[in-house]
Amino acid sequence: MIRDNSKCILCRRCTAVCEKVQGIGVIGPNMRGFATFIGSAFDMGLGETSCVSCGQCIAVCPTGALSEKDCTDDVLAAIADPTKHVVVQTAPSVRAALGEEFGYPIGTNTEGKMAAALRRVGFDKVFDTDFAADLTIMEEAHEFLDRVQNGGVLPLITSCSPGWVKYCEHYFPDMTENLSSCKSPQQMFGAIAKSYYAEKAGIDPKDIVSVSVMPCTAKKFEIGRDDEAGTGLPDVDFAMTTRELARLIRKCGIKFNQLPDEDFDAPLGLSTGAGTIFGATGGVMEAALRTAVETLTGTELENLDFTDVRGTEGIKEATYHVAGMDVRVAVASGLGNARELLNKVQSGEASYHFIEIMGCPGGCVNGGGQPQQPGYVRNTVDIRALRAKVLYDDDAADTIRKSHENPAIRELYDTYLGKPGSERAHHLLHTSYVKRKINK
Repeated sequence: MIRDNSKCILCRRCTAVCEKVQGIGVIGPNMRGFATFIGSAFDMGLGETSCVSCGQCIAVCPTGALSEKDCTDDVLAAIADPTKHVVVQTAPSVRAALGEEFGYPIGTNTEGKMAAALRRVGFDKVFDTDFAADLTIMEEAHEFLDRVQNGGVLPLITSCSPGWVKYCEHYFPDMTENLSSCKSPQQMFGAIAKSYYAEKAGIDPKDIVSVSVMPCTAKKFEIGRDDEAGTGLPDVDFAMTTRELARLIRKCGIKFNQLPDEDFDAPLGLSTGAGTIFGATGGVMEAALRTAVETLTGTELENLDFTDVRGTEGIKEATYHVAGMDVRVAVASGLGNARELLNKVQSGEASYHFIEIMGCPGGCVNGGGQPQQPGYVRNTVDIRALRAKVLYDDDAADTIRKSHENPAIRELYDTYLGKPGSERAHHLLHTSYVKRKINK
C-alpha cells in the first residue's frame, strides 16, 4: 500500500478503522499542531510494522491519501509480450462489486461483462477463482476430517484470507498450528495453472504469466510469501484489486456497459455455487460443510443451505449433529472480532471443531480492494449484505452447488492429483506459516 500525506486531511478515519475495528493500530497521528501527520510509530514504513495489508484504511479514506500499489502497467506489458501466455482469474467478490465503478447499483452481478472486458484487454485465457475455491474445499474438507478422525490439532481455522493469516502470525503465533495448511484459492489456482493447465495446453510454465483480480490488497502481499511456488515458479505473478481492474478497463478504452455477457474459459473457469459464496463471510464454512457432511454420512444433503453461518454479524456460532457427533463451528469477520473469538478459545471459554475467519468485516465482498463508496453511503446502506446477496443468488441458481460435484475438479483429481491430500496435491496446494513478532 502507498501513503500520500499531501492528500491527507487528518480526518483519522484510517486510524479509527485500523485500531477500533481491526484491532491493530499500526497507524496514528504523529507530531502535534500544524506539523501533525498520519503515519506509523517512528515513521516506519508499513512493511516494517505489524500491518496485515487488509486495506480497510484505503476503503474509508475520503481523499485518496491511501491506495494500493498499481500493477496495471506491468500486466499490460506482459500481455504485449508475444512470448508470454497471460491468464487471469477473478475472485467471486469482484463480480459483485465491479459494476459500481461503471455506474451500476450496488449489488449488481456483472460477471458476464467482466469476462468480456478481460478478453478485450488481451488476456489469453479468462478463468474463474471459483474453480480454485472448489479445489480448496476438497483439500480443506479432507484436512478437517483427517484432524477430527485422527486426533489432529483442533479447531481447524481457514486460511483463505491472507490478511487474517498474517494477523494470526503476528498476534496469535501459538495458533498457527490450527491454520489449515491449504493455500488460498488464489494461490491454488496459480499452482494449477502452471502445472496441470500448462501440461494440458502444452505450454512451458515459465512462459505463463498468472494474473489475479482480487477484492483484497493483502493478496499483493500473499503472492510474495515463502512457500507459495508449487512449481518452483511464483504461483501468481501479479495481483490486482477490483479498483485496478476498473482502471485497466478504462485505460484500454473499453466501454464496459455496452459489452455482451460472456462465459469464462474451460476447464479452470468451471465452478459450483459453493465456490461462489466464498466471497461472503460464512461462505467458506458453508461450502466446506456441504462436502464434509456428505463425506462423513455417505448420503446426500436434502438442504444445502447452512443459514446459521450466513449474515454480516461479526461473530456467528452453530452446532450441527453429523454422523453421531456434534460439530461445533464459528465464523468471524473483521480482525477485531477474530481477536475476541480466539481469546475465548485460548481461555477455554469456547470450544469449536472448525472456525472460519475473514480479515475484512463482512468478508471479501467488503475487501480493501473493492470500489470505494463515500461515507454517507457506507453509513446508510448495508453494502456488505447487497454484495453478498449477489453471491448467494448465484449459488441458488447454480445447477451444481457442491464442490465435490464439479466435473472439472473431478477430472483434475482423476487425471492429475489422484485424491485430496495426495503427495502431489500437498506439494502444489499446501503451504506453511511463520511466527512473527508484533512491531507497532
